[in-house]
Amino acid sequence: MNRITATFQKLAAAHRKALVGYLTAGDPNPETSFDILRAACGLIPAIHPSPSGTDRRLPAAALDILELGVPFSDPTADGPVIQEASVRALKAGMTLTKTLEMAARLRAESDIPIMLFGYYNPLFKFGLARLAKAAAAAGVDGLLVVDLPPEEAGPLKAALQGTDIQIIFLAAPTTRPDRVQKIAQETGGFLYLITKAGTTGEGGLDYEAIRKHAAAVKKLSPLPVCLGFGIRDGKDAHQLAPMADGVIVGSTLVNVIGSDPSAPDLPARMAAKIQDLRQGLDNQKPAIE
Repeated sequence: MNRITATFQKLAAAHRKALVGYLTAGDPNPETSFDILRAACGLIPAIHPSPSGTDRRLPAAALDILELGVPFSDPTADGPVIQEASVRALKAGMTLTKTLEMAARLRAESDIPIMLFGYYNPLFKFGLARLAKAAAAAGVDGLLVVDLPPEEAGPLKAALQGTDIQIIFLAAPTTRPDRVQKIAQETGGFLYLITKAGTTGEGGLDYEAIRKHAAAVKKLSPLPVCLGFGIRDGKDAHQLAPMADGVIVGSTLVNVIGSDPSAPDLPARMAAKIQDLRQGLDNQKPAIE
């Protein structure tokens, strides 16, 4: 069974929600990026300063699913935080090939579901058949191609036949119900429901509007629904968790790196941020009807 599907089944059985996180491969440089990814997978504990002046090591909190971003020079769906991450990674020499190599290194240490998150241009240039073979060999479980609608995904679906890799599609707040239903039927793993119009970035969430939209979409989707765009912290995760099957965080994680790319403790900082989000999800309260 695909790891994404298995993870949602396991979480549902435990009455928990999925924490899906995006990080740009190679940001701020390949080796530091890999250490950060290890922290995101719960392989490095969070470290917090205590009043006594000594650091406290807290149990590792991990993402449930990792979105591994393929750096791209024109990430049109992304706001400044992720755009700048792509610039840092590209300057450090990151490529799609190196992203797949990083996924393979991570797979050797962790069973976390790994999705490649990116745009169609680099994948098409790489070659779809070659991509399918390389992604499967690296242990990739899903592809989320932001600018590839279901109607144009035929060649990629054909290339992925014979693998266990799923294609995840997105629906926006402005997507018509009939189109949401089509996307829900086409997507694999889960449906990515965008919480606000515009590009990725922290803040700007209207909880009540999201609640109504998510409830309508869940009625149309046979697969889990996860909410993404704008989630800043554990408080946002706490508010949104009852509305869907999981939350997706990107800019708030990437900003841990972007706020101080040369910091020596970036993996520990990332672990602490993920712990805050995880606690918000796990301490959820029932949704208001």
